[in-house]
Amino acid sequence: MSTQQTERREDIVAAPSRFPLREVILFGALLVVILGVYAVMGSAYSTRMLVEAACYAILALGLTIQWGYAGQFNAGVMGFVALGAFATMFFSVPANEAFWGTELPGELGRALLYVAASILLVYGATKLDRLGVPRKLRTLIAIVLAVVLYLVVISVLRSVTGEIESRAGFIGGLGLPAWSGWIVGGALAGAIGYFIGHICLGLRSDYLAIATLGIAEIIKAFLKNSDWLTRGTATVSPLPWPTPGPSTLGFTLARALYLSVTAVMIAVIFFLLHRAYHAPWGRMIRAIRDNEISAAAMGKDINRRRLEIFVLGCILMGIGGGALASFNSIFDPNGFLPLNHTFLVLVMVILGGPGNNLGTIFGAVAVYIIWLMSEPLALFLMHGAAAIGEGWFGWEPPGNLDSRALQARVFVIGLLITLVLRFAPQGLLPEKVKHHG
Repeated sequence: MSTQQTERREDIVAAPSRFPLREVILFGALLVVILGVYAVMGSAYSTRMLVEAACYAILALGLTIQWGYAGQFNAGVMGFVALGAFATMFFSVPANEAFWGTELPGELGRALLYVAASILLVYGATKLDRLGVPRKLRTLIAIVLAVVLYLVVISVLRSVTGEIESRAGFIGGLGLPAWSGWIVGGALAGAIGYFIGHICLGLRSDYLAIATLGIAEIIKAFLKNSDWLTRGTATVSPLPWPTPGPSTLGFTLARALYLSVTAVMIAVIFFLLHRAYHAPWGRMIRAIRDNEISAAAMGKDINRRRLEIFVLGCILMGIGGGALASFNSIFDPNGFLPLNHTFLVLVMVILGGPGNNLGTIFGAVAVYIIWLMSEPLALFLMHGAAAIGEGWFGWEPPGNLDSRALQARVFVIGLLITLVLRFAPQGLLPEKVKHHG
């Protein structure tokens, strides 16, 4: 090693880390805003706002490792959130004796075995070319078999689910602690993400966004129309909390306890992601993001690493969706809107800085406060303008100010993302990439 290289390495090691002035200013300003909301809106409302913001922060961390770490644009956030919420509902809701006390569980299990067997048969048909069957004939056999088995299985399944809906309403839950549903929700979202990743990660970023958005709509449609499993549009409520609820501790204290649980979750996730980001695995992921061809030339398994990061992000989205569903105490398949669970999370990541975990947490809390408080602020301004117009000019105020104030949320978020993309395209806390050369 030359003397010049040795001096350069010593300079790098000896260089002091800079004081995080921007981080301190931004989080200090955010704290002032939060205290202002507490002063104006009260502790119960403000604590609820922080709990929901913390749940969205978990979702945003899942998106920032997909988009920020690996450059994967996942437009199907709401699908994985819905899976986490469904698992939480299924595991935490008390058991339905009208279903479990009859012969219906056995009939449903038999129908599901038919489904599994049909999938295995079709999969086996796709491998017939290994036995010497021509590929075109193999494909034809697989398609015909899939159509026939689908018609048979769907008939059996509809008969059983119709009986469940007419006699029991829906199958109910398992009566387990809510946190078990969060874990299973993350695992379920990760498993579906693994399946989607095998199909979609070979697509370009724009096609990946379209594919994930379509799959999310499929998941939402399935949950909405499976009344025997989710009660569909009738919703399932109330969902139990993993902590003592408001009936035991009161609204403020119960929400504060729930907030402490979500804060611990965020701290653990942040610590693990921070370690992974600065580990060789994280550097490899960023190398694949920045120059996939060079990373492949160095012998890196591109597809495997991209699949790992996609599944990890989906797991966090499932966990965040479960925590959010438990706190809202309701499972509503119609409530998973793209604006709330995809676009809003995307704005959080853009504002904070893709690839910066601390920035993502800041962006999640800041954007959710803006999203929630823009309605009462817009209503206050509209009432003030209406009073001035009526008193000074004799104008008759419109009667639908409340609905117009609600629409101000969309305008404010659109204006916010426009300003950020114009003046801070890398986010308020950009990703810090160290160059030691």
